[in-house]
Amino acid sequence: MGKRTNTAVWSEKYSRWQINVQKDGKRKSFYSSTPGRTGQREANAKADAWLDHGISSSGERVSDLFEQFRIESKDILSTTEYKHVESIGRVWIVPNLGRKKAVDLCDGDIQKILDKAAGMGRSKKTIQDINGMINRFLKWCRRNRKTIYRPDDVHIPDSARLKGKKVLQPSDLSILFSVDTTIYKGKRIKEEYIHAFRFQVLTGLRPGELRGLRLENVNGKRVMVQRSVNVYYEETTGKNENAIRSFVMSDLARSELDAQLREYPSESGFVFELPSPTAYRERWQKYCKSNGMTVITPYELRHTFVSVAKTLPIGEVKDLVGHSQSMDTFGIYGHALTGEDIETAQKINGLFERLLTPEKDR
Repeated sequence: MGKRTNTAVWSEKYSRWQINVQKDGKRKSFYSSTPGRTGQREANAKADAWLDHGISSSGERVSDLFEQFRIESKDILSTTEYKHVESIGRVWIVPNLGRKKAVDLCDGDIQKILDKAAGMGRSKKTIQDINGMINRFLKWCRRNRKTIYRPDDVHIPDSARLKGKKVLQPSDLSILFSVDTTIYKGKRIKEEYIHAFRFQVLTGLRPGELRGLRLENVNGKRVMVQRSVNVYYEETTGKNENAIRSFVMSDLARSELDAQLREYPSESGFVFELPSPTAYRERWQKYCKSNGMTVITPYELRHTFVSVAKTLPIGEVKDLVGHSQSMDTFGIYGHALTGEDIETAQKINGLFERLLTPEKDR
């Protein structure tokens, strides 16, 4: 166990606390950008942790450790989650940090990756994902005593911006709810998935949640969202802790669900027997092009719903769409015990009916 004999000193030039310590002939510096004595204690605590806790192998490089992390992740994560780990590691972490020893990592190394991503025009969301994966990997390293490093002064570059989402415009919605045909091989035919398209935009379901909706999940006008089926046909509990939820359908949504079950009776138990995610996306975009609509993705049908619902109070939408509490949606939907979910469903119905009713008829 090492013992620190000095204390962190404030650097006016870099506006941070710095302390230099040495153990077994190796010298390291620790920092904190927090002003005041709190920052000094933080820097000292980092130095103490390094002095007091042994590291299993000071020479292990990030590339080797990430390979171990990747292999462990494959055994415990869904295919979608694992692919995310593998992709960020292959594109961002290993090429930029792979040659460095884990014990030598510092905030500057992480910041360079985030700055590089911003310079390449990556969205703020993408950069947040990269940063999150780096922190996840470092947490694994600390748990396995490969390093004690914990990022302290790393930030998402100000130049990173959230990319805008496309949504259906009122004229597009009018077409969606009045035209149920598409053009196939030069002929206009009935669109088999028209009720799925409409139901998704009326409820804000994610494509995977729409795919995972079963008949037993529908009780009258109430829908229980209990699963999501990803692109690998794996059933999961959804994107976050709020993905499992219930809500009351609007009259328009219930009408589309009834039409689906009447015209396409389920043989598998799923409400919407959809093709592969790629085929579903192609069918939807073919429908848009056939009818002169704004071409968006199936996921952006969900964005369209949130865009329509944005006029509601902040307390009436978040649970409906299954966003986490930290996300910037428009509130919480689905108060089953108080009946407020029924009132919100009526409000949602009113918003869509207003958009779908020509001004001359209002």
